[in-house]
Amino acid sequence: MLFYNISIGFYAVASKSMQPLGFEKHDHATCISDAVERADAVCRDSGLQFTPVRRRVLEILLSDHRARGAYEILDILRNEGLGSQPPVAYRALEFLVAHGFAHRIEKLNAFIACGYSEHNHMPAFLICRNCGSVAETDAAPNRSAVGRIAKAAGFHIERAIVEVEGLCPECQEAEA
Repeated sequence: MLFYNISIGFYAVASKSMQPLGFEKHDHATCISDAVERADAVCRDSGLQFTPVRRRVLEILLSDHRARGAYEILDILRNEGLGSQPPVAYRALEFLVAHGFAHRIEKLNAFIACGYSEHNHMPAFLICRNCGSVAETDAAPNRSAVGRIAKAAGFHIERAIVEVEGLCPECQEAEA
């Protein structure tokens, strides 16, 4: 997969193991259960508390491949009797982001479950401007123009998040 943003001259090539996740058809129930099991195992192995609220917030983020705002998540938690104050949602989201189980998408002021929490990566998000679905892939700064420019300048990239807006395959098909 190759994507290119002319305004910043960035391109990234996703490795075969890191194909964009979110637009393709897949066994979503397995997608959810695998991600929750992986998070549970990482927390157990690292001595982190994977509380019921943190688990539920991850499940909410995994329920579909679109970003959700903190207040949308809080509404679900409130309806399920898991908390009614904003800090409940924000603390769970902060934990999930800090430990690589979720990402914050700046453009949308929202959060999405990490589709590749088993890999150390720098995410790139393909955001459908029509339906709001989001696909995640690896920005791979070590193979990008930005990575080469940073290296030439003696700059070490520690964190990069790429957000690209456009139309997903289903919305393109609907417009045709």
